[in-house]
Amino acid sequence: MERTFFGKDKAVLTTMVQAATPQRIKELIDKSVPEGAEAFGMQFEQLKAEYRTKEVYRDLFSYTKDKPVYVTNYRHTTNEGKTDDELGEELVEFAECGADLCDVMGDYFDRQPDEVAVDKDAIEKQKDLIKKIHDKGAKVLMSSHVYKYTPARRVLEIALEHQSRGADISKIVTGATTMEEQLENLKIINMLKEKLDIPFLFLCVDSCGILRRIGGELGCCMYLCVHEHDELATATQPLLKDVKIIRDTMTYKG
Repeated sequence: MERTFFGKDKAVLTTMVQAATPQRIKELIDKSVPEGAEAFGMQFEQLKAEYRTKEVYRDLFSYTKDKPVYVTNYRHTTNEGKTDDELGEELVEFAECGADLCDVMGDYFDRQPDEVAVDKDAIEKQKDLIKKIHDKGAKVLMSSHVYKYTPARRVLEIALEHQSRGADISKIVTGATTMEEQLENLKIINMLKEKLDIPFLFLCVDSCGILRRIGGELGCCMYLCVHEHDELATATQPLLKDVKIIRDTMTYKG
């Protein structure tokens, strides 16, 4: 069976496994499979430096068996001090070792507050990086973490930029502090479904947690969940077991 995030009938239940050691990553995988995990997200910026080797990557990617793996390599934690070129080279390495989907930050090579590069040379470097990842057999998710309420017009601009740079999935994280902003964000999902030619993941912080629980039923291609809220888990990501119940209930045809 092909390991993929694409062509699914339902939004993929992806368990994010953030840990300092490979053993803890495997433990979270083992606990998530019985709960219905359909894919895994490994955030390697959390993994201790001594484990950042090809041998460890290959072992972890094979450990999920038929379930695809999404990987991130953000700038914080164990990646502090690395250049974007180094982070990009590591993403290519992940792809070479068997990662199925690599997260290319939208402002790699040109840091911006909304994580969307504007420098033309930086954009060309992003396109080149995406091609290198594709050549290794992996797909690319491009992410922009804005972390504040963003009007629909700007969200669409960001998503179309991701698409034009060669991304296979567009991921955008905005915010909401009022009910009005929350409702606008729900509308934005439908707009992205109508305007984009690639799958997308639209998330929100602050007062719009509902997006992380029903977004997949409105048009997002996946859910980002956690098995438990330990010290490294992202607090805004809902529990896998809860989201599975919501998804299964909303898609029930009986």
